[in-house]
Amino acid sequence: MIKLYSWTTPNGRKVSIALEEMGLSYESLPVNIGKDEQFAPSFLKISPNNRIPAIVDGDVTLFESGAILMYLAQKSGKFIPDYGSEQYWKMMQWLMWQMGGFGPMLGQAHHFLKYNAGTSAYAEQRFHSEAKRLYGVLDRHLAQSPYIIDTLSIADFAIWPWASRFEWHQIDLNAFQHVKRWYLELAARPGFQRGYKQPLDAGDVPLV
Repeated sequence: MIKLYSWTTPNGRKVSIALEEMGLSYESLPVNIGKDEQFAPSFLKISPNNRIPAIVDGDVTLFESGAILMYLAQKSGKFIPDYGSEQYWKMMQWLMWQMGGFGPMLGQAHHFLKYNAGTSAYAEQRFHSEAKRLYGVLDRHLAQSPYIIDTLSIADFAIWPWASRFEWHQIDLNAFQHVKRWYLELAARPGFQRGYKQPLDAGDVPLV
Protein backbone atom coordinates (compact mmCIF):
# COMPACT_ATOMS: atom_id res chain seq x y z
CA MET A 1 0.00 0.00 0.00
CA ILE A 2 1.27 3.47 -0.91
CA LYS A 3 2.00 5.74 2.04
CA LEU A 4 1.10 9.37 1.31
CA TYR A 5 2.61 12.05 3.53
CA SER A 6 0.58 15.17 2.98
CA TRP A 7 -1.41 18.12 4.31
CA THR A 8 -4.48 20.10 3.25
CA THR A 9 -2.71 22.24 0.65
CA PRO A 10 -3.06 22.39 -3.14
CA ASN A 11 0.17 20.45 -3.64
CA GLY A 12 -0.91 17.78 -1.20
CA ARG A 13 -4.37 17.48 -2.71
CA LYS A 14 -2.95 16.94 -6.19
CA VAL A 15 -1.69 13.54 -5.10
CA SER A 16 -4.65 12.43 -2.97
CA ILE A 17 -7.01 13.32 -5.84
CA ALA A 18 -4.84 11.33 -8.25
CA LEU A 19 -4.78 8.32 -5.93
CA GLU A 20 -8.56 8.42 -5.54
CA GLU A 21 -9.21 8.81 -9.27
CA MET A 22 -6.74 6.05 -10.13
CA GLY A 23 -8.22 3.70 -7.57
CA LEU A 24 -4.86 2.97 -5.95
CA SER A 25 -4.75 1.79 -2.35
CA TYR A 26 -3.01 4.22 -0.03
CA GLU A 27 -2.58 5.24 3.57
CA SER A 28 -2.92 8.95 4.24
CA LEU A 29 -0.43 10.23 6.81
CA PRO A 30 -0.81 13.86 7.89
CA VAL A 31 2.23 16.12 8.15
CA ASN A 32 0.99 19.24 9.92
CA ILE A 33 2.98 22.05 8.34
CA GLY A 34 1.37 24.52 10.75
CA LYS A 35 3.29 22.75 13.51
CA ASP A 36 6.50 22.44 11.43
CA GLU A 37 6.20 18.65 11.31
CA GLN A 38 7.78 18.73 7.84
CA PHE A 39 11.09 19.55 9.53
CA ALA A 40 11.14 16.38 11.63
CA PRO A 41 14.27 14.28 10.99
CA SER A 42 12.11 11.26 10.16
CA PHE A 43 10.33 13.20 7.40
CA LEU A 44 13.60 14.64 6.09
CA LYS A 45 14.64 11.08 5.22
CA ILE A 46 11.57 10.85 2.96
CA SER A 47 11.49 14.40 1.62
CA PRO A 48 14.96 16.02 1.45
CA ASN A 49 13.37 19.40 0.69
CA ASN A 50 11.20 19.29 3.84
CA ARG A 51 8.04 19.76 1.79
CA ILE A 52 4.85 17.79 1.34
CA PRO A 53 3.68 15.73 -0.44
CA ALA A 54 5.86 12.66 -0.48
CA ILE A 55 5.11 8.99 -1.02
CA VAL A 56 6.64 5.67 -0.11
CA ASP A 57 5.66 2.75 -2.34
CA GLY A 58 7.69 -0.30 -1.37
CA ASP A 59 11.28 0.52 -2.26
CA VAL A 60 10.29 3.73 -4.07
CA THR A 61 10.37 7.03 -2.18
CA LEU A 62 9.41 10.21 -3.99
CA PHE A 63 8.98 13.87 -3.18
CA GLU A 64 7.80 16.74 -5.46
CA SER A 65 4.18 16.57 -6.54
CA GLY A 66 4.84 16.61 -10.30
CA ALA A 67 7.20 13.63 -10.09
CA ILE A 68 4.72 11.79 -7.88
CA LEU A 69 1.87 12.38 -10.34
CA MET A 70 3.94 11.02 -13.22
CA TYR A 71 4.96 7.98 -11.19
CA LEU A 72 1.36 7.20 -10.19
CA ALA A 73 0.12 7.63 -13.75
CA GLN A 74 2.75 5.21 -15.02
CA LYS A 75 2.01 2.77 -12.19
CA SER A 76 -1.75 2.79 -12.77
CA GLY A 77 -1.68 3.19 -16.54
CA LYS A 78 -4.32 5.90 -16.17
CA PHE A 79 -4.64 9.63 -16.90
CA ILE A 80 -1.50 9.87 -19.02
CA PRO A 81 -1.32 9.66 -22.83
CA ASP A 82 1.05 7.37 -24.67
CA TYR A 83 4.62 8.52 -24.27
CA GLY A 84 5.80 10.72 -27.13
CA SER A 85 2.33 11.35 -28.52
CA GLU A 86 1.09 14.85 -29.28
CA GLN A 87 -1.28 14.66 -26.32
CA TYR A 88 1.55 13.52 -24.02
CA TRP A 89 3.64 16.58 -24.76
CA LYS A 90 0.62 18.86 -24.57
CA MET A 91 -0.10 17.45 -21.12
CA MET A 92 3.54 17.85 -20.10
CA GLN A 93 3.72 21.50 -21.07
CA TRP A 94 0.66 22.31 -18.96
CA LEU A 95 1.94 20.26 -16.06
CA MET A 96 5.16 22.29 -16.21
CA TRP A 97 3.09 25.49 -16.49
CA GLN A 98 1.47 24.61 -13.20
CA MET A 99 4.73 23.67 -11.52
CA GLY A 100 6.55 26.78 -12.71
CA GLY A 101 3.79 29.40 -12.69
CA PHE A 102 0.25 28.66 -11.58
CA GLY A 103 1.45 27.12 -8.32
CA PRO A 104 4.34 29.37 -7.27
CA MET A 105 2.68 32.64 -8.26
CA LEU A 106 -0.60 31.76 -6.59
CA GLY A 107 1.36 30.70 -3.53
CA GLN A 108 2.74 34.24 -3.39
CA ALA A 109 -0.81 35.56 -3.78
CA HIS A 110 -1.79 33.47 -0.73
CA HIS A 111 1.10 34.94 1.23
CA PHE A 112 0.36 38.58 0.52
CA LEU A 113 -3.39 38.69 -0.12
CA LYS A 114 -4.58 36.31 2.60
CA TYR A 115 -1.97 35.84 5.30
CA ASN A 116 -0.17 39.20 5.24
CA ALA A 117 -2.73 41.62 3.85
CA GLY A 118 -1.72 45.25 4.35
CA THR A 119 2.01 44.65 4.67
CA SER A 120 2.94 45.48 1.08
CA ALA A 121 0.59 47.18 -1.37
CA TYR A 122 3.13 46.63 -4.14
CA ALA A 123 3.31 42.85 -3.54
CA GLU A 124 -0.47 42.55 -3.27
CA GLN A 125 -0.96 44.35 -6.58
CA ARG A 126 1.83 42.42 -8.29
CA PHE A 127 0.67 38.95 -7.33
CA HIS A 128 -3.04 39.71 -7.72
CA SER A 129 -2.34 40.95 -11.25
CA GLU A 130 -0.30 37.85 -11.98
CA ALA A 131 -3.06 35.63 -10.60
CA LYS A 132 -5.59 37.27 -12.92
CA ARG A 133 -3.21 36.88 -15.86
CA LEU A 134 -2.71 33.18 -15.15
CA TYR A 135 -6.44 32.56 -14.79
CA GLY A 136 -6.82 34.29 -18.14
CA VAL A 137 -4.25 31.97 -19.73
CA LEU A 138 -6.13 28.97 -18.36
CA ASP A 139 -9.51 30.35 -19.41
CA ARG A 140 -8.43 30.91 -23.02
CA HIS A 141 -7.03 27.40 -23.17
CA LEU A 142 -10.15 25.79 -21.71
CA ALA A 143 -12.27 27.63 -24.26
CA GLN A 144 -10.74 25.26 -26.80
CA SER A 145 -10.50 22.04 -24.75
CA PRO A 146 -12.81 20.13 -22.37
CA TYR A 147 -9.94 19.40 -20.01
CA ILE A 148 -6.30 20.46 -19.99
CA ILE A 149 -5.92 17.99 -22.86
CA ASP A 150 -8.64 16.11 -24.73
CA THR A 151 -9.21 13.74 -21.81
CA LEU A 152 -8.84 14.01 -18.03
CA SER A 153 -5.17 13.74 -17.07
CA ILE A 154 -2.67 14.37 -14.30
CA ALA A 155 -2.39 17.94 -15.60
CA ASP A 156 -5.96 18.53 -14.38
CA PHE A 157 -5.06 16.94 -11.04
CA ALA A 158 -2.13 19.37 -10.74
CA ILE A 159 -3.96 22.56 -11.70
CA TRP A 160 -7.41 22.12 -10.17
CA PRO A 161 -6.39 22.19 -6.45
CA TRP A 162 -4.78 25.59 -6.96
CA ALA A 163 -7.91 26.90 -8.65
CA SER A 164 -9.92 25.60 -5.68
CA ARG A 165 -8.45 28.50 -3.70
CA PHE A 166 -9.82 31.13 -6.06
CA GLU A 167 -11.23 33.05 -3.09
CA TRP A 168 -7.73 33.32 -1.60
CA HIS A 169 -6.59 34.81 -4.92
CA GLN A 170 -9.46 37.34 -4.89
CA ILE A 171 -10.62 35.85 -8.18
CA ASP A 172 -14.26 35.88 -9.32
CA LEU A 173 -14.65 32.70 -11.35
CA ASN A 174 -17.67 34.25 -13.07
CA ALA A 175 -15.14 36.39 -14.92
CA PHE A 176 -13.50 33.21 -16.26
CA GLN A 177 -16.41 31.19 -17.55
CA HIS A 178 -14.36 28.39 -19.12
CA VAL A 179 -12.35 27.89 -15.93
CA LYS A 180 -15.62 27.91 -13.99
CA ARG A 181 -17.15 25.22 -16.23
CA TRP A 182 -14.08 22.99 -15.90
CA TYR A 183 -13.67 23.65 -12.19
CA LEU A 184 -17.26 22.80 -11.28
CA GLU A 185 -17.32 19.68 -13.47
CA LEU A 186 -14.27 18.29 -11.70
CA ALA A 187 -15.50 19.44 -8.28
CA ALA A 188 -18.56 17.21 -8.77
CA ARG A 189 -16.46 14.06 -9.25
CA PRO A 190 -16.46 11.78 -6.17
CA GLY A 191 -12.73 11.14 -6.54
CA PHE A 192 -11.97 14.85 -6.40
CA GLN A 193 -14.25 15.27 -3.38
CA ARG A 194 -12.62 12.40 -1.50
CA GLY A 195 -9.11 13.50 -2.42
CA TYR A 196 -9.84 17.08 -1.39
CA LYS A 197 -10.59 15.89 2.14
CA GLN A 198 -7.21 14.19 2.65
CA PRO A 199 -5.33 13.81 4.90
CA LEU A 200 -8.15 15.25 6.98
CA ASP A 201 -11.49 16.92 6.35
CA ALA A 202 -10.94 20.70 6.27
CA GLY A 203 -14.36 21.42 4.74
CA ASP A 204 -16.19 20.97 1.48
CA VAL A 205 -14.86 21.93 -1.93
CA PRO A 206 -15.46 25.68 -2.44
CA LEU A 207 -18.14 26.33 -5.06
CA VAL A 208 -18.88 29.47 -7.03
